[in-house]
Amino acid sequence: MESLVRTPPWSSVAPIRRNARMNKKPLIGINSDFRMSQNGSPTLSFLFSGYYDSLLNAGAIPVIIPPFRENRELGHNIGQLLDALDGVALVGGADLDPRRDGYMLHPTVCPMDERRETFDRFLMEKIIERRLPVLGIGVGMQLINVSLGGTLFLHIPEDIPKALPHRDTMDPCHRHGLVIEKNSLLEKVYGENDIRVNSMHHMAIDDVAPGFWVTGRCPDGVIEAIESIRDDWFAIGTQFHPEAPSATALDQGIFREFIQGVAHRNGIVVRNAPKLEAQEVFAL
Repeated sequence: MESLVRTPPWSSVAPIRRNARMNKKPLIGINSDFRMSQNGSPTLSFLFSGYYDSLLNAGAIPVIIPPFRENRELGHNIGQLLDALDGVALVGGADLDPRRDGYMLHPTVCPMDERRETFDRFLMEKIIERRLPVLGIGVGMQLINVSLGGTLFLHIPEDIPKALPHRDTMDPCHRHGLVIEKNSLLEKVYGENDIRVNSMHHMAIDDVAPGFWVTGRCPDGVIEAIESIRDDWFAIGTQFHPEAPSATALDQGIFREFIQGVAHRNGIVVRNAPKLEAQEVFAL
């Protein structure tokens, strides 16, 4: 593995797709969650504000993407949208349905709405085709992994009995340590600090997709971050949530480094985002 990471992909990612755009902020698409009508309430799309606030703080302009209906124009519509974007952030949410990847449904899995998952998987296919820069958070990272041939643990307490707790329903600020790899984007964000990140998941990456390497783990070995090793694709994922109320300003560096990488790829000059004090906590 060492030979794969001597030159991190985010430091030399494929050159500019478009003409250099001085002083233009990157346009970053964000997928959104979806809920069908319940008890007389309307069907709606929604998105926690921490995602777009974090992108704004990092120097980008967020563009919210609703889950389009599946029809004959879906591919064309997504293609036109992605052509206008500089990157995409895939947000967290409920669980991916393992039956779509050929596995049985575990009783602890709570699948996301079918419309959202269908759209998200199709969106991910188009992102891969274009090698569009992507940041996946929570289930967003898991989607990157399974879309490229990786697999998931469906329930950590059963699949990894000796693992630390990765979710505490009584503590929304539950945290655990993070061990990061040298020469990774995570190392740029956290340096050699003693890192603890939030944790609110029961599924996790098992087999890592080809073309990615693990750059962050919980001390128990559970995968917490992955990064692309492909020269033509800037892609990263975190299982933890740097946008959440339990995240710190240090965690927000994930967004800053992602936007800087996107800007480099697209020839955009981004003004440095203000660096905040490490003890600050961002609310949704």
